[in-house]
Amino acid sequence: MSARTVVLWRHGRTAWNAEHRLQGATDIPLDDVGRWQVGQAAQGLSERLVPDRVVTSDLERAADTAQALADLCGLPVERDARLRERGFGEWEGLTADEIAVRWPDQYEVWRGGHDPHRDGAETRRAVAERMAAAIEEHAGGTATGGTLVVVSHGAAITLGLVTLLGLDAESWRGVFGLHNAHWAVLRRSSGAGRQRWALEAHNQGPAVIVDDWNEGRATEGVPSTTADALRT
Repeated sequence: MSARTVVLWRHGRTAWNAEHRLQGATDIPLDDVGRWQVGQAAQGLSERLVPDRVVTSDLERAADTAQALADLCGLPVERDARLRERGFGEWEGLTADEIAVRWPDQYEVWRGGHDPHRDGAETRRAVAERMAAAIEEHAGGTATGGTLVVVSHGAAITLGLVTLLGLDAESWRGVFGLHNAHWAVLRRSSGAGRQRWALEAHNQGPAVIVDDWNEGRATEGVPSTTADALRT
């Protein structure tokens, strides 16, 4: 058994996303805009791909995102704590400006692409390794040629994706993070000398303007009545 396709799907928006607060492993739920995003994205995803399995981080914002797709496809949702967001310790819940004021030296190290030494914080490599291991394991347990959907978080997905592509998660910065409720598609590669996975698509989602999507405003392809309901 082995999936041919893996979809890495980021959860919808939360209040902390809207406030630009670092979430990490803190269990923050979807907000109203996030639930709308997930509904739109789940419909679009189910129309483009036919999932065989849906596996998610055990954090509420990811699990609720996964459930929206699973309900459309008639599938159970499987939870795996290895798919959680990167832990940031005592920085969680703070904005970048707040972190910079309280820990200026460590903040500069972090913004420079390195891992400052802090209690309770995970390194990029540790997150990359647990994410890649979990994805490979679940892909191996999916029907041969099937599609696995993995619902996780921004930093965790990027680190896992880079690792699955055979790149160094600690130093390579060539992939932008996913927008809320957007996804990436990996296909299993074959042939001598090729990586196990190849990136087919990145940052896929409904056809919307990003700023409108982030605020829950309807644009092309999104029914205006759905978005308008969020503002009443």
